[in-house]
Formats: sequence, structure tokens, C-alpha cells
Amino acid sequence: MIVIKNLSKSFNEIKAVNDVSFCIKKGEVVALLGPNGAGKTTLMRLLTGYLVPDGGEISVYGIDIAQQRVDALKKIAYVPENAPLYPEMTVFEYLHFAAALRGLTKDDLLINLAEAASQMKLAEVLNQRIETLSKGFRHRTAVAGALIHKPRILILDEPTEGLDPNQKFEMRAFIRRYGEKNIVIVSTHIMEEVENIASRILLMNKGKLISDTTPLSLMNLYPRKDMAEVFRFMTAD
Repeated sequence: MIVIKNLSKSFNEIKAVNDVSFCIKKGEVVALLGPNGAGKTTLMRLLTGYLVPDGGEISVYGIDIAQQRVDALKKIAYVPENAPLYPEMTVFEYLHFAAALRGLTKDDLLINLAEAASQMKLAEVLNQRIETLSKGFRHRTAVAGALIHKPRILILDEPTEGLDPNQKFEMRAFIRRYGEKNIVIVSTHIMEEVENIASRILLMNKGKLISDTTPLSLMNLYPRKDMAEVFRFMTAD
């Protein structure tokens, strides 16, 4: 479970996240929506401990991230858009490196590596250098690295950006499956994706959480029941 209470973060005069509160439970796939500058990236960086809030609280399965950051991050994985990788490594070497960073024992390392590679369908490229991979395979390698310690919370920024239609289908299916027993938070601008994978929507604008609802409920706010139309209506100046 994630519990956020009155979370705030400013950069000079800009309130990137402004008094945001919500709770996410196991088994939810949450779409984090909002126009550019809404505060989505700042919120994700606060959730993953990359930024320290100016005010408010974040707890992850009962662990206060401000007080026990290392313990909290053991339960979290974050894959930013265009996640940085080590191009000179092979896929296997990168996953091995990611597992070692997480402190996995030798037995767990090999088991988790094989499972993460299978989930992202990387078997055919395990021995290839990352710099030789297509954008789609590089992205799947980044996600596999995040999965290596079997996080209970998976945070993905634009998870299907640059993927071909087949890869998008596979990634969305994986997100739905993973979200059945864990928490998945997805930041995306693709409305089709929201309708396809999300059980819940957190809609942000100008640092504020303006709606916390389901995709169906959000679409029903507008006569045409079109997600993109609702998004424009609720976030327009």
C-alpha cells in the first residue's frame, strides 16, 4: 500500500506538487495523467525517494520513506522514460549488475534474472550488447532490470514510448498481469493506454490532484464519453 498525505514540493516559485493526498492498494494499476508541467514527474520522483518533499508524508507498506528510505526502496522500482543503460554491457551483464546492486544472493540472482528476462521476452538478445539493440529491446531491458528484485510497486514513465504495435500489446498485457498482485503506477499521454490497462486514474493539473476516479467514471463526465475530450476539458486553461 502507498499512502500519501498532504505532499508538497516547490522549485523556487513553482509549486510542482501542491498538497496532494491519496492511497493506492495492492492490485491496482493506476494511470497518472496530466498535461506537461502538471507535476507528474515530480510526484514520481518523490515516490521513489529521488526528491525530498517540502511537506507531507509518504509511506510504502507502512514504511515512512523519509525515515527509512533504503527499506522503502526495496519495495519499489522506477523506470523513467528513456531510462539510462550501460551500452557496452550485454543484456545478461546488465541484469546481473542490476541484481547485484539490489544485494540478491547468488541463487536468487539467477532465478530472478531468468524470470525478468522471460517476462520481457529477452531470451534472444541476452548475449547482445545493449548498444546494438533496437529501442524496443532497450526499453524492455530497462524494465527487466527494474523487475530483478520483484518489487511490490512498479512505477513506469511512458512505458510504451517507441515500441511497435506488437511490443505495445505485450507491454500492456504484462502491466495488467503484474498489477494483479502488486501496485503499478503508469504515467502516460496515450489515452488508449489508460483505457486498456488502468483500474484507476489520478489526474493532475498545475501541481494539484484534480480527480481520483476510474476510467469509466471519468469518461462519463463528458457527453461524448471520449477520454481525450475529457482530459482536454478538465485540464484546459
